[in-house]
Amino acid sequence: MTDEANDRIVASGALSSGDRAFHRLYFMRARRGLPVSTLAEDIHGRHHLRATDIPPLLTFLSLETGLEIECCKALTIDCLQNPGPGTIDIAYIKRRARGAEHKHIRVRDGGIGTPGGLVRKLIEVTAFTRQFVPSDCLWLYYYTGRKQLRAGVDHPHERVDQWTGSHGIVDDDGQPLRLVLSRLRKTHKAIWYLKTEGHMARFAVGHTPEIAARHYADIPSLRPLHEATVAEAFSEVAAAAGPIILGPRDEDSWRQSHTASEGSSDVDALLGGEQDVWLAACSGFDRSPFGELGSPCPQPFWGCLECRNAVITARKLPAIIAFLWFIEEQRTGLPAADWAMKFGRAHHRIAKQVLPAFPESVVAEARREAEGHALYLPPEARQ
Repeated sequence: MTDEANDRIVASGALSSGDRAFHRLYFMRARRGLPVSTLAEDIHGRHHLRATDIPPLLTFLSLETGLEIECCKALTIDCLQNPGPGTIDIAYIKRRARGAEHKHIRVRDGGIGTPGGLVRKLIEVTAFTRQFVPSDCLWLYYYTGRKQLRAGVDHPHERVDQWTGSHGIVDDDGQPLRLVLSRLRKTHKAIWYLKTEGHMARFAVGHTPEIAARHYADIPSLRPLHEATVAEAFSEVAAAAGPIILGPRDEDSWRQSHTASEGSSDVDALLGGEQDVWLAACSGFDRSPFGELGSPCPQPFWGCLECRNAVITARKLPAIIAFLWFIEEQRTGLPAADWAMKFGRAHHRIAKQVLPAFPESVVAEARREAEGHALYLPPEARQ
């Protein structure tokens, strides 16, 4: 019965559900407890693409090439042109490009996992169908409906939902994926954007940089990347504007390198304590970035924690730790907003950047030393 059904398909292209051969095969399988719910698609799938094959093929082709889904749907069997080593042109039509509808894109060409190889395979597997459907459209397939052999893709939303549901494809939140084929180009562009690290000259292929940035880079899926990049840039600027923090090993290396290149007198004075202020050594008390050249630094003493002239070494850790304890005590006597405005940046700099730069043993020793000495603070700290 199966052979008879296949012979009828070979002869006429398709077998309707009302055909005698189909009825005989259907009931014979049913009596034997064999599956019959997809019998029509199963027997036609030996000869034709099926409607259920189209969504994954379209998805793959669009993601691999970056072509709009409408351009993928409109491909023809003569679209492969100008083959080269490992690459080939795909000729396509972009109807929205008034006056320049006919375009080409260079893609990888090889096995079925490449765009060129997939298109070539589609041409091969639709050759039999093309005997019964005189069309140069790339997409010929069997559909369980009144018109069984079809050319072109009309409204695949239902088939797409069936495909994603049957394979359990989910989104980032673990929910069933609502796949919109028209957005696949943005997905392709987003992946390419990540690969090029946002380099617009490489990213804006086929578009002006302005259009590429507006339509394909400024999308929700890339927003966390952009925000993280901006935050990283701000962090680098803030770190560059802050003090030089030298752990014990860094201090020795810094002393040796500066001694070899500039002479040791200035470095010895800076690291030896001759130029110390409250919380650091100062390389330019009369060259403060916060005041006029030649004038004394006008900042509060904890301003050293935000100054590029400051050099913090292990020798200053007891004073820094004592000051940290003081500003933590001030939380109880100041409103939260006032405390954050006055001491928030200093607290963050000490806790998150200064202390972690030193070995735990050095910090522990500095804590013991800070406990044994009373910290004198100028009136400005308590005002």
